[in-house]
Amino acid sequence: MGAQASLPACYRHNSMKSEINFDQVGQAGCLRSQAATQAATPAEILSSIRHEIARQGWDHKATGRIIFELLIHLTLAVAGTAVFVTATSWWARACGMIVMVAGSMGVGTNTHTSSHYGSSDKRRVNEWLTWFGYPFFLGLSATFWWHQHVTVHHPAPNVIGVDDDADLWPWFAMTQTEVERSTGWRRWYYENLQWIVFPLALAVNAFNFIKTGWVHVIRMLRDRNRRKQAHWIDLGALILHLVVYLGVPIYFFSPRDVIGFYMLRTVMLGYGMFAMQAPGHFPAEAARISSDQKKADFVLMQTANSVNFDSGWIGRLFSSGLGYQIEHHLFPNLSHIHYRKLSPLVKQMCRENGLPYHSFGWDQVVWKCWMVFRSPRPVVSNAETLRQTD
Repeated sequence: MGAQASLPACYRHNSMKSEINFDQVGQAGCLRSQAATQAATPAEILSSIRHEIARQGWDHKATGRIIFELLIHLTLAVAGTAVFVTATSWWARACGMIVMVAGSMGVGTNTHTSSHYGSSDKRRVNEWLTWFGYPFFLGLSATFWWHQHVTVHHPAPNVIGVDDDADLWPWFAMTQTEVERSTGWRRWYYENLQWIVFPLALAVNAFNFIKTGWVHVIRMLRDRNRRKQAHWIDLGALILHLVVYLGVPIYFFSPRDVIGFYMLRTVMLGYGMFAMQAPGHFPAEAARISSDQKKADFVLMQTANSVNFDSGWIGRLFSSGLGYQIEHHLFPNLSHIHYRKLSPLVKQMCRENGLPYHSFGWDQVVWKCWMVFRSPRPVVSNAETLRQTD
């Protein structure tokens, strides 16, 4: 059965209209009405929204807009670096570092869209943008990101034993199960100290990403059966990153200053990465599910295990759609500029189908990310218990 055949009537309106009639959607309760006679399956729910996405043109890649935003981020990163290097006062150098980190994080989140093939209709354009943003500009392996984030994390976010992003053990316990299975000094650390240590540990966050990426690339290249051209390109971009950020500057500045700047930059990027990436899945409102539930209702998994955050228009520019984590997980290959327009429809769909939809302010959700280390969450053994009831 095609998408049009399973589409609720209130979505099948005149294609000449430029906006969704949300009053009609809300008052008619089209998805709920459909469910009254026959429960809507995940495929039917997504099919209904995909039809509207296509009708509105949100499935068209906003390549020009995305590249323009990328240039803004690059300009800020370079300008911030120039200020830091040339300024003599500590406050000017601090401002330069903040601008550099903000621009660099903007490059990273913009590249996130490309890694999901959301920047261009041409596959190769997305891949070259990803290789530029991750291994060359940030020093992070693109092939590791495609494997760990796109292939593993996205289908099963926060599924224990599947999604490594949800596993910080043994350094930190994010679930009650991890605390309860620990004894002695380790349990005392989890219950009393880890939430204090965690902000300090973020200083090595980006270093860990860099190290893990290099290990992945080398391991893949050593395996004749698994290595691909992409791994060689990834390695070349990672090496070029080191040449540009460490090799060339040493000809103009002292090795101590060059290495010191690179280390400081990496430390600050670690905190920036946490502020951008953690809010989508770390808060207590984002459920953590046992591995035997990994094949549960796909739509329920994405909405229950993800959290949105509102960062204002400036924050949206630098986060490149990461604030709409639920929409992104349901439709990961859309250009990020469309998620804000799609959000009301997804929220309506969640309300009418008993699906969770959590959204907070950016400052509030970052605080929640930290507090989960003070009060670890339970592991959900039955995903169906996460459904919302009136």
